Amino acid sequence: MPRAFAVLLLCQLLGTIIQEGTGMPIPGPVLGLLMLLVYLVRSGGPSPHLRDTGQGLLRYLGLLFVPAGVGVVTELQELRDNAAAIILSIAVSTLLGLLVTGLLMNWFLRGQANA
Repeated sequence: MPRAFAVLLLCQLLGTIIQEGTGMPIPGPVLGLLMLLVYLVRSGGPSPHLRDTGQGLLRYLGLLFVPAGVGVVTELQELRDNAAAIILSIAVSTLLGLLVTGLLMNWFLRGQANA
């Protein structure tokens, strides 16, 4: 488990280093997640230890939302002042996410049918 946890942290650290070094507008943890995805695809999937570690972290994922909830409560006035922009951005990003997901799923299913 410590080795699997180290792999996860190393991917996040490398992503953050790359983001800080290049100034890319993508968050470092997202770059780390992409590196982890490439690693998992090339290695044929997660090892049992990495799978168990990931499932253990997911079990307690709700605890990570407590600080975000506190942040929302402390910024209620800011949220009220920008409610229209927030609602519009949530709606547009949700629609774009659904569209991209649908297109990718269609593309993958078409590729799977041809194989």
